[in-house]
Formats: sequence, C-alpha cells, structure tokens
Amino acid sequence: MKSLVILFVYTVFFLNITEVQEEFHRLNNEDEELTFIEKYHGDLNPSVQAYICAVEMKQAEYSFNPMSKLRIFKKTKNKLEELILNNPKNIDLRYVRLLLQEKTPELLGYKNNIEEDKLFLQNELSLNNISKDLELYIHKNTSI
Repeated sequence: MKSLVILFVYTVFFLNITEVQEEFHRLNNEDEELTFIEKYHGDLNPSVQAYICAVEMKQAEYSFNPMSKLRIFKKTKNKLEELILNNPKNIDLRYVRLLLQEKTPELLGYKNNIEEDKLFLQNELSLNNISKDLELYIHKNTSI
C-alpha cells in the first residue's frame, strides 16, 4: 500500500510539472500568460512557482509606466530569490533564474547568479537528474 501511495504522489507531481513546463514554453501572448498565472497560482510546488514567477516577470513588458515595470520586476525577482533560498537544489527554480538573468537587460543588474546556476544545471545534467524534456529546454533557451 505504501508503494502505491508513493507511486501516486510521484506520478501526480511528475506529470504536473511536465505539463507546466510544456505549457510555459508554448506561451505566445499576454492573454495566454494571464491564463497560465491564473491556472497555477494556487499550486504551492516550488517548481510550478518558478514558472509562474517567469511569466509574472514577463508581465512587466506590457506596462507602459517605467515605475510599474520596475515594481513588477523587483517583486517577482524577490519572490523567485526567496523560493531558491528555501529550495536551493530545485532544478526548475535554477533553470528559470538562469533563463531570466540571461534575458534581463544589463541595466536591471540581475546577473549575479548566472555562473552559479550554469554550474548547478551542468552538474545535474551530468548526473542525469534532469528529464529529457527539461534538458532540451535548458539547451534551447540558455547558454548551456
């Protein structure tokens, strides 16, 4: 019975995060992004929260007010950094932070963890701790 419960939890978690990863990488516009945020906002899984942070940060692009853009960026950056502080070994969090830091304008100064995250992800890749789907996203969307 215990092994069935473990299998169920693993299956639900794995399928959910794979679905979230796929959906995240298919987002094409603001409406899809807002739907994504609404769909997953109640999910407390740090991996899911990573992708929500990335989409929330992207929402700053749609604001015309520079102060509003900066406020959205800082709030989301702080949320992501807190998630990583509490879950330093989470692969999705590290991937999303690397993705964001590599794409964030230099002016915002959010480049501090690029090498750290690259080393972390490269190590996880070498240990085969990353799903093949996520591995493809990492290679396609980052400098790894």
